[in-house]
Amino acid sequence: MKLAVQVKLVLEADQVAALSATLRKVNEAANWVSAVAFERGVPREYELRKHTYSELKSRGLGAQTAQHTIKKVRDAYTALMANMEVGNVGKPGSKRRRRAESKPVVFRHTAAQPYDDRCLSWQFDTQRVSIWTTAGRIRGVRFECSADGLKLLREHRQGESDLVERDGGFYLIATCEVPEAQQYEPERFIGVDLGIVNIATTSTGYQAAGRNLNRRRQRHSALRAKLQRKETKSAKRLLKKRKRREQRHATNINHVIAKTIVTEAERTSAGIALENLGGIRQRVRLRKPQRVALHSWAFAQLGRFIAYKARRAGVPVVHIDPGYTSRTCCECGHVNNRNRASQALFICRNCGVVAHADRNASHLIAKRGAVMWSAGRESRVPATL
Repeated sequence: MKLAVQVKLVLEADQVAALSATLRKVNEAANWVSAVAFERGVPREYELRKHTYSELKSRGLGAQTAQHTIKKVRDAYTALMANMEVGNVGKPGSKRRRRAESKPVVFRHTAAQPYDDRCLSWQFDTQRVSIWTTAGRIRGVRFECSADGLKLLREHRQGESDLVERDGGFYLIATCEVPEAQQYEPERFIGVDLGIVNIATTSTGYQAAGRNLNRRRQRHSALRAKLQRKETKSAKRLLKKRKRREQRHATNINHVIAKTIVTEAERTSAGIALENLGGIRQRVRLRKPQRVALHSWAFAQLGRFIAYKARRAGVPVVHIDPGYTSRTCCECGHVNNRNRASQALFICRNCGVVAHADRNASHLIAKRGAVMWSAGRESRVPATL
């Protein structure tokens, strides 16, 4: 499985200027290649290279950088076409779809640039890199990362690394090919109910409350609105300083929750059952005050974190249909809208079970996960002779 490790480059002033100029130059070249690709009907990478490679070399790009720039443009068009096919850019004939089809792909001047081992070399013992720039190769650039990240880089780094500029700093995002653990046969399943009031509730009793995160989001939102109304230099400076702070906090919380769930499943030889919540924002209709909470809900990120941590640990994961999990009794299976007495309270109108609503849903998800696993697993019956 592929994992990304991010390291921060510790640069001098002249090195910052060189890397910034390099990113600006390669992205200007990428925009020119994109215009050529759009004019010629987005040809394949080999054909696009014939029309652009010589010009990129004459603009001062190295051979490998020119190749990566062409590939970056082609990959961008491939992603755009894939998004069009699944309807992520609007329906055919819609204003958004026409706008996407009527102009070439444009790259920001700080867009990421891929580097391979010919343009970038790593020295893990001294935590330094040597990196190509348009002003010449910069050697002995120190980088910072966590101890776990350094171990991953040292043992599993493969393929390309992306140079990224963010908030005035430069980062390298390296790809690591990590072997997956052998998946075991689960003795049972842990159901995980995802929500906004409670971020995650499991059938084993673990509950990650969302109160602190939701309050933090509201506080950040109010502060952003206040600073945006001021429109002063100091207000803009504070807005820039606080940029992505809320996002980083939510990501860290999701990592902690995912690790807790996967560790519990691995310790008890259990599998994990998750709800398939894809498309919920399009299906659900809410009042305006509730829309911010729904669109700030990072359920997809938490699901991805649980999935990849489970693959590393060999924990089986299944995704079940979330339909009626909030209205169905986990004991008798009775479905009724009135079963959900309130946000937190579940009272079955058939058998009289009283439970926390999220806890009831997690037990139901666990049962559905076990059924799905039994229906889909390979037969272990010996072959007849």
